Amino acid sequence: TLVSAHDGVEAQDYLLAAPTRYHAVLLDLMMPRMTGMEVLRDMKAHPILMHIPVIIQTAASSPDDVSEGLAAGAHYYLTKPFEKADLLAILTTAIRDRQAYLAVQQELASAARTLQLLHNGTFRFRTMTEARELASLLAHAYPDPSRVVTGLLELLANAVEHGNLAITYEDKSRLLEAGELDDEIERRLNDPVYGTRHAVATFVRHGESIYLSVIDEGSGFDWRPYLNLDAQRAFDTHGRGIATARMISFDTLEYHGPGNHVEAVVRIPRNTDALPRAA
Repeated sequence: TLVSAHDGVEAQDYLLAAPTRYHAVLLDLMMPRMTGMEVLRDMKAHPILMHIPVIIQTAASSPDDVSEGLAAGAHYYLTKPFEKADLLAILTTAIRDRQAYLAVQQELASAARTLQLLHNGTFRFRTMTEARELASLLAHAYPDPSRVVTGLLELLANAVEHGNLAITYEDKSRLLEAGELDDEIERRLNDPVYGTRHAVATFVRHGESIYLSVIDEGSGFDWRPYLNLDAQRAFDTHGRGIATARMISFDTLEYHGPGNHVEAVVRIPRNTDALPRAA
């Protein structure tokens, strides 16, 4: 269902009136009364709207303009004029990401509060479904589940998708454009070359920090370009998950070895009772 707004103020009114209604926002930068960048910044300051994927459409595509949008929290970019196929590919990816987030949030709401008692544990997983379920479970062991759940989902899914199944950045771009990513994941899970591989997540609560280590059986990758939001990838349908996890979900995020081992740390506030719970 498509809802249109004539300017930035009307768009913001719609969003604030029903913040849980929308799966994606296609935002023009140049709008009367309130610019797209102002709408974007207000969305990112809202506890619910901040998680909605925002696609910016603009005629300005200089590196500085793109960097400003990414820093403000945009997920995707479309430069005018654009092809219908490009719009649909990016919209499909944005809605897919939103639906995955909402599914995990629902599971979070029903998770037992006793997960706060978890001090250490090792978990072995193989499929994307297992990665999503484990992200939901582990998130509830943190003081603020809604903050970490997106980052957990990203790290665990990457261990399966890019690590064990060896789906490269270029592969994923092509598969998303063709709408064949899920089919390819399933095919590789049934391929003896990849299907027997497992990833291991280790959770440790120590002192005033929570440590999560994720190791997969893949050959690794060059993680350095993905630690920060990069204007050169702003027009791609994916590629921002690690940087977003590092900026929002965790206090520190480090890769080790060839790139098949990542460690994320969250510091535990002294007064955890005052923190918000997942809704």
